[in-house]
Amino acid sequence: MSPASRSPGGGGRPLAPEVDALVGIGLRAPHYRDMLDTLPAIGWLEVHSENFFGEGGQPHWFLERLRAHYSLSLHGVGLGIGSVAPLSQRHLDKLAGLIARYEPFLVSEHLCWNAVAGKHLNDLLPLPYTEEALAHVCRRVEAVQSALRRRVLIENISSYIRYPHSTIPEWEFLAALARRTGCGILLDVNNIFVSATNAGFDPHAYLSAMPSSAIGEMHLAGFEAVEDCLIDTHSRPVSDAVWRLYEAALATLGPRPTLIEWDKDIPPLADLLGEAGKAQRLMAHEDALAG
Repeated sequence: MSPASRSPGGGGRPLAPEVDALVGIGLRAPHYRDMLDTLPAIGWLEVHSENFFGEGGQPHWFLERLRAHYSLSLHGVGLGIGSVAPLSQRHLDKLAGLIARYEPFLVSEHLCWNAVAGKHLNDLLPLPYTEEALAHVCRRVEAVQSALRRRVLIENISSYIRYPHSTIPEWEFLAALARRTGCGILLDVNNIFVSATNAGFDPHAYLSAMPSSAIGEMHLAGFEAVEDCLIDTHSRPVSDAVWRLYEAALATLGPRPTLIEWDKDIPPLADLLGEAGKAQRLMAHEDALAG
């Protein structure tokens, strides 16, 4: 792996195609200084969009400098694609400004709802998978893509409940959303494994249902087991079972830009880079097999 090349003409923006078969890491505050001091050989960086909605301050100071060396993905956690409350124009304006400022190669959000009765909930809550919900989310995704003037990726979340009135398997819901709106899919392999374990479905059936052309990115992370439930904590190394599922995803769908997420109990940067290196080796192996 190597940092993305600078673009021609001296503009300082890396070439997005360089990340097509590379692994990135989530950039978190404890690693800002180490990243800038060492500029490790990593494919790209991803940040949570809302953490940079302010106009200035230390986060932007570091991100501006790191953006000169790495391609960037913006990953949102607060828009609430599936909520019934109107989309926040202020949120969309902030996001559009951030996109103009940093020129990310990917922009993503979650397939979830997070607000009700005027109250914003600090969680990513699953939708009932019905035709009514699908039509609603399609309208919302189309509105977001129109406002941002670009394709967005929608990520499957981890879930711990099932709605009895759901009529569509989650994987079919997500595939239909991509087909109807032209959005991309951010396929979180850890989330598939967590949800499959909790709900008792076959994670490989999920992979088989995914439209390969819609997959723009994959995520890997760690979970914790609490009694008989898996919790998507992003606080541990990627589990062996998720690594195996990632290998199956690469074989089924082909290599995609892949991110290592770690948001809690954040380890030294070297540990995160080690996880990224493992993902890169698996991707290179799949490339070799395909070639």
